[in-house]
Amino acid sequence: MTFVRPYMKQIIITVFFGILKFGIPLLLPLLLKFVIDDVINAPISRSDKLEKLLYVLGVAFFVFVVLRPPVEYYRQYFAQWTGNKVLFDLRDRLFDHIQKLSLRYFSNSKAGEIISRVINDVEQTKNFVMTGLMNIWLDMATILIALVIMFTMDPLLTLVSMSMFPFYGIAIKVFYTRLRELTRNRSQALAEVQGHLHERVQGMNVIKSFALEDFEKTQFKNRNQNFFDRALDHTIWNAKTFMVVNTVTDIAPLLVIGFGGYFVITGGIAEIGTLVAFFGYMERLYGPLRRLVSSSTVLTQSIASMDRVFELMDETYDIVDRPNAKPLNNVKGHIEFTNVDFEYEHEDGEVLKDIDLQIEPGETIAFVGMSGGGKSTLVSLMPRFYDVTKGAIRLDGEDIRDLQVRSLRDKIGMVLQDSVLFSDTIKANILMGNPDASDDEVIEAAKKANAHDFITALPNGYNTEVGERGVKLSGGQKQRVSIARVFLNNPPLLILDEATSSLDLESEHLIQESMDALAKNRTTFIVAHRLSTITHADRIVVMKDGRIAEVGNHHALMAERGIYYDLFQVQQLED
Repeated sequence: MTFVRPYMKQIIITVFFGILKFGIPLLLPLLLKFVIDDVINAPISRSDKLEKLLYVLGVAFFVFVVLRPPVEYYRQYFAQWTGNKVLFDLRDRLFDHIQKLSLRYFSNSKAGEIISRVINDVEQTKNFVMTGLMNIWLDMATILIALVIMFTMDPLLTLVSMSMFPFYGIAIKVFYTRLRELTRNRSQALAEVQGHLHERVQGMNVIKSFALEDFEKTQFKNRNQNFFDRALDHTIWNAKTFMVVNTVTDIAPLLVIGFGGYFVITGGIAEIGTLVAFFGYMERLYGPLRRLVSSSTVLTQSIASMDRVFELMDETYDIVDRPNAKPLNNVKGHIEFTNVDFEYEHEDGEVLKDIDLQIEPGETIAFVGMSGGGKSTLVSLMPRFYDVTKGAIRLDGEDIRDLQVRSLRDKIGMVLQDSVLFSDTIKANILMGNPDASDDEVIEAAKKANAHDFITALPNGYNTEVGERGVKLSGGQKQRVSIARVFLNNPPLLILDEATSSLDLESEHLIQESMDALAKNRTTFIVAHRLSTITHADRIVVMKDGRIAEVGNHHALMAERGIYYDLFQVQQLED
């Protein structure tokens, strides 16, 4: 209702037009009664009967041909506009919410399932607005108006018409509790299919390279079968619901025919037109009740989807600004790690232990060591992708947890091993470093990143589409675009995480030049696997089992003949 409340005016207008739309056809049984009792069976001449008939038809044609069409148009327009606007607001809020969730959430969740909730489940919530807040009220208003008219014609026969209402209510209560659970199971199974499909589409090169098509076909079939089974359970229960409810609602007209016929024969109803009109109102009475069953089915599915949407929306933020958090403006670049420990949630053991480190402004610090030593985890604490479990990280004397997260990250440029480019142009991807930059600034950033030459050689230059995740570019080209993005951002702090580990020597040389230029006059963290790329660093920090094992420059560590020396010698032999 938080999302619906701003549009209550439009909903009220829609309901008003809906009452007119459904109310106008309620005149038809009265019209039929009038024609039978006051025209056909009236003791008047044939010419008077024809005159009356033409007069009644003239009024009816005016109402149904002139008045009703615009009423129908505006009812549909306001209903669809309101439903889609609520969806717009909900997706907008969800996307904003998703961006605030920590990397921990995304590491534990499938992208396809998140997308399913934002697209499929949000789409279902539209039915809550359209059906729950509009159509159900319209159907109830139609039932109420029909009952009032029927009571004015014959109260006793009206009570006969309503005799099946309690059984209708019992059937709804019995069936719909179970239906909501089945609907939720069906939605979850669909999300699992979508999540599996999303992963496989992204990893299609792996499937093809290992000739896993038949195996993956079986895997997908199993998940598809699970969805089919859940959908079939839902369908069976839904069919049972309609079977029982429609049977209940079909009994009532039979009762009216029986009792109404008896009353006419015995003189309880004076005119045959009343009975005919009454039977016409039975459809107006139980038709909306049957629609309410259908609406309840749709509403149940909508509520189950809403459960999943708000379950996502209720995910708490791991990384939030503290009260009175300060914006980060001028950065000198002095960084201090004090007794820092860190462990991932739901995992045994600390990943980092007793990290104490002082980094001076403009200093280049390289982190090396065996895989799993905690290098990448350590640098991911700096932009607060995760928060320390114990201790503190200070930037220019301020605990980074006392700074506004967005302003902190705005001052940190990152080049990662897996450079993520978006399915857009090269220019648009570089502009993510600074969306307000000019074309000249984009070109200058690309030149600094050694990317300008290969970009201009492409058919469409800077307007070349790179495909999903930059699939149309080589690894080296993607890295250079990523580096250009950081040049454009011009941050005072820099993190280079295994940025050249998967590249060929030529690409590595070009990118190393770009990164050396990028690191000038900035406090820089480098995580490196290839030690030959960090020999220039001011200090090298050797990580082992989550602890700092050695610290020093290249020459000092080689002289110590410790862990760094051994790693360097092994790599020299491999080269």
